[in-house]
Amino acid sequence: MNYLLGIDIGTSSTKTVLFDEKGEITTSATDVYPLYQPRNGWAEQDADDWWNAAVTTIKEVLAKSKVNPKDIKGIGLSGQMHGLVMLGKNNKPLRKSIIWCDQRTSLECDQITSLVGEEKLIEITANPALTGFTASKIMWVKNNEPEIYNQCKKILLPKDYIRYKLTGEFATEVSDASGMQLLDVPKRQWSSYVLEKLGIDINMLGKVYESPQVTGTVTKEAAGLCGLAEGTPVVGGAGDQAASAVGNGIVKKGVISATIGTSGVVFAHLDNIAIDKKGRTQTFCHAVPGA
Repeated sequence: MNYLLGIDIGTSSTKTVLFDEKGEITTSATDVYPLYQPRNGWAEQDADDWWNAAVTTIKEVLAKSKVNPKDIKGIGLSGQMHGLVMLGKNNKPLRKSIIWCDQRTSLECDQITSLVGEEKLIEITANPALTGFTASKIMWVKNNEPEIYNQCKKILLPKDYIRYKLTGEFATEVSDASGMQLLDVPKRQWSSYVLEKLGIDINMLGKVYESPQVTGTVTKEAAGLCGLAEGTPVVGGAGDQAASAVGNGIVKKGVISATIGTSGVVFAHLDNIAIDKKGRTQTFCHAVPGA
């Protein structure tokens, strides 16, 4: 039998799940890690804690299931959105990741709105500037830790750091990238206009894929660490809300989900893009291609 492996980089833990061809759960494993709050309203995590948890849970799932790693035909990634991972010249994190619930960036949100223009920002990114989004975190580091920013070679989201560690590829996909506030959401590609206004080099960002597309394959080094088969395909995956929406069948118009967890979200599928010009709702690319 063939299998698929899912890895979710959550706020409190990483969960890895092995599915059979029918979508039934065969085995799962969870590993927890700390949240750092150096100041009130700040929230950070160590990106290598995520990777260590991914390695631990993958190995545990393989051991418990006794599945031949060669029978795992694909790996999908999901995870907490908006987190900022900054890599230096050795592709190692330069600082702890500022994660989605961090609230330090209100001044940067005002700065982004001023630089891009409120209407233009919503027109392109489909959302107003928010403290949770990645762009304001990048600008905070740029404003407050210039020595870190000047060393930065790559910017990744949490699950996309795990992708890099598995495949060696710098990539993301549209649903998670939508929450960075650097994506042209209607066009499903990085916005050269926003990046230019914010002074962010597009070469810092990974290639953008649709969620089901193969973004790379497991390297020999990663296979040795995790027990996976070298060459196993890794697909784009999705931000946690888009991924759970797919799992709940929110893949067609008229179906809506409500999630009450660390954050609360009402999620609806749209076949065609609809942007609230006043920014009262968030519009992201779905994990369903084109939706």
